[in-house]
Amino acid sequence: MRKLFLQTLTVMTNAFRRLESHLDPPVRVALEDSFVYRYREKGIPQALIQKLARNISGLNAIDLLLVNGFVQEQGVLQRTLDEIHEDILFLAIAVTNDKITDRHKQYLEAFYDDPVLRAGSHVERFRKPNLLPRKKIHAYVRRVMHGETHDPHQIEEVVSAAYSGYVHAASPHIMDMYGGDPPYFHVAGMASTERIAGHVHDAWNYFYRGLLSTAAVAKVFGDAPLVKALYEYTAKFEVQSGKSYSEQRTEGFAQKTSDAI
Repeated sequence: MRKLFLQTLTVMTNAFRRLESHLDPPVRVALEDSFVYRYREKGIPQALIQKLARNISGLNAIDLLLVNGFVQEQGVLQRTLDEIHEDILFLAIAVTNDKITDRHKQYLEAFYDDPVLRAGSHVERFRKPNLLPRKKIHAYVRRVMHGETHDPHQIEEVVSAAYSGYVHAASPHIMDMYGGDPPYFHVAGMASTERIAGHVHDAWNYFYRGLLSTAAVAKVFGDAPLVKALYEYTAKFEVQSGKSYSEQRTEGFAQKTSDAI
């Protein structure tokens, strides 16, 4: 499975570099006796490129965490990637399927809020941005993509709550670290335990959604050939991952031993 994940990261990175080239690059902005990089234009395309960069970086990190058996930390990161994927869809479909609304304007204002560069008093510099509530992002995506005004199952909220246990170190999630013969807390990763297989399968969802996010951004940029290529690769990913998972679901990652957990 790892070989497929790494191949997918290459596909996404190449697509990202192509999309990134559509924009004027960030410029240097003076900061005290040094500088920082910022996009001069603060629109949806620039926000999408930044979100996609974090998405691909996060998937690279998941690969490294799995290789070393740090599945608790993988759960934390996947909670972050959930929101990034939602943000990408929220911004992308405003361009490709709907229109830019006041909610998008509020989101972008908060996204580009820059306490590092903001002038004024210490209190003003570190005031909290006017963040768009996550539930409003969920509602917009459901309405535009699925024609739903209400999700009785609130899938996004369920997933968010499940992974929040990793973020906030809830007891049931921590206790997944305990086991073996004799049992102990696996504080240096859980490589070679039974936990790995399930988390490899869990990671599959994030690599798959990463491909969909990349295709959504390509649509916003009007790069039809890239969209087509990404959808074709996604179809191959589905076939290959199904085969890979059935044959050897932890191939390339830490294998299970007798140290059951």
